Amino acid sequence: MIAQTGSATLGYDDIGEGAAVVFLHAFPLNRRMWAPQTSALAGDWRCLTVDFRGFGDSPAAEPFGIDRYADDVAAVLDSVSVRRAVVVGLSMGGYVAFSLWRRHANRVRALVLADTRAGADAPDTRERRHELIALARREGVAAVVDRQLVGLLGKTTRERRAEVESAVRAIAVNASVEGIVGALESMLQRPDSSPTLPTLTVPTLIVVGAEDVITPPKEARAMHEAIGQSRIEVLANAGHLSSVERPAAFNAVLNEFLHSVESAD
Repeated sequence: MIAQTGSATLGYDDIGEGAAVVFLHAFPLNRRMWAPQTSALAGDWRCLTVDFRGFGDSPAAEPFGIDRYADDVAAVLDSVSVRRAVVVGLSMGGYVAFSLWRRHANRVRALVLADTRAGADAPDTRERRHELIALARREGVAAVVDRQLVGLLGKTTRERRAEVESAVRAIAVNASVEGIVGALESMLQRPDSSPTLPTLTVPTLIVVGAEDVITPPKEARAMHEAIGQSRIEVLANAGHLSSVERPAAFNAVLNEFLHSVESAD
């Protein structure tokens, strides 16, 4: 499906019925990464997945920015008449989830922060992002994807499940150079969300792969300690893309959380 939101045309899927759950994808993937979740959960929940500008079916369109992505998500929710949703963000999607809370808190029913961090980039991370920008402009999307794959997947997945690496690569290479560069620059410029954590007054689930080397479990535990209404789940044998690497485990934890939110309301 396609939504027109001012300066951007956004690809999205709207699957299932029930209370709304919106899924925000990682860099450099797109909404297809959430297929294991939507196929399992659409029987009980209305699952919305959105492509950020320059990824999947969303053409690159300036201006980029984490706040812009968040506004785009809110516009998609408007277009499908969803007032509030549980927001599930993984990695870059988590950064967008923080922005949604700051800019559109009334749209956020609960939060799932997966394999992400609140803090701003460390100097070495900023340097890597600049290197990836140069690589994208020089050699294209595939070169960036190949550079990222080792960090995206856990050691167990890389050693035992080659088909997962192939599937992730097939999704990621559909990005555009403009989308890759726009996202990297957006992440470089994003604010430190650490001060946001104590303001989160909705139920929050934090999920992290035990083998995540990009946003390791210690980052997840730090967020858990700073958020009042939060719980944390560490998934064994999973890296940064825990929802892709351990979909059944991720879905079980997520579905339990969604039912708890429903019961509390």
